[in-house]
Amino acid sequence: MKNYLIVLLSLTVLILAGCKSSTKNKESQSSELTGYISLSGAFALYPMVILWADEFRKENPGVKIDISAGGAGKGIADALSKMTDLGMVSREISPQEVEQGAWYVALTKDAVLPTIHAENPFLNELLKTGVKKDDLKKLFITGEIKTWDELLGKPAGKSIHVFTRSDACGAAAMWGTFLGCSQEDLVGTGVFGDPGVADAVKSDIFGLGYNNVNYVFDINSRKKFSKLEVLPVDFNGNGKLDSTENIYQTLDQINEAIIKGDYPSPPARDLYFVSKGKPEKKEVIAFIEWILTKGQKFVPQTGYVPLSEEKINVELAKIKF
Repeated sequence: MKNYLIVLLSLTVLILAGCKSSTKNKESQSSELTGYISLSGAFALYPMVILWADEFRKENPGVKIDISAGGAGKGIADALSKMTDLGMVSREISPQEVEQGAWYVALTKDAVLPTIHAENPFLNELLKTGVKKDDLKKLFITGEIKTWDELLGKPAGKSIHVFTRSDACGAAAMWGTFLGCSQEDLVGTGVFGDPGVADAVKSDIFGLGYNNVNYVFDINSRKKFSKLEVLPVDFNGNGKLDSTENIYQTLDQINEAIIKGDYPSPPARDLYFVSKGKPEKKEVIAFIEWILTKGQKFVPQTGYVPLSEEKINVELAKIKF
């Protein structure tokens, strides 16, 4: 009997030791990823990456992530010079940048919207007719249309105060691409950053600018920010807003239009991470893979458009091979 008790006690000790060892192994596995990731770039991607980083660190507390905005131009310059691990870029990557070693992966989608003051006295008329693409060119490129009255086919009256971006950025690049020019061709008072342009338009009843979706709509209420309105675009040029063009009332409505293609690309676009060559740091690869898998569930709630399953598989292949 005594021998039996000794054996039983020995087995119990071994089982408990095994459980402790298993628990330690699980804890080690959940926190074994360590390191540092630095990112800079597009204002368009910044709010989404902030949330992704917070959620990723909950699973990987040993990884430190430093994120700064500053425009897509800064993001790609920092990445190609290896000042940062990743650049946040909100426009297409050019062949010249690929020649310089740019490796890139798409993460989500959004769009650039033309914005005006919510109390613009011409708003009701504009919401009925929309603005033709040719007229947008006359506003943002040639400057032929100078007043709100002219925009509506009336004699000259109240001046339009056009704002553009002063920093090299994806929003201006994509807006220019949509209108058939480069950022350098866009006219207007230069303002730094997405928040800057939004504030300029909010402060000027006759202001006109363009912003990324997340600087137009509040992700909590899903409604437009106070004093900010979207200038509707008459894409087919028939002089009125059709049902597929009246897509600007809520954040979810505009994002659904992006998914369906009712809001075309450009100015809708993919948003990217860029690095100098394929990333080698294990924590960087893990972060990108997490974004393309677990991280996609956070995309709609943060006001962006998730990638399709087919697109995700294409992007995952870039980091696996």
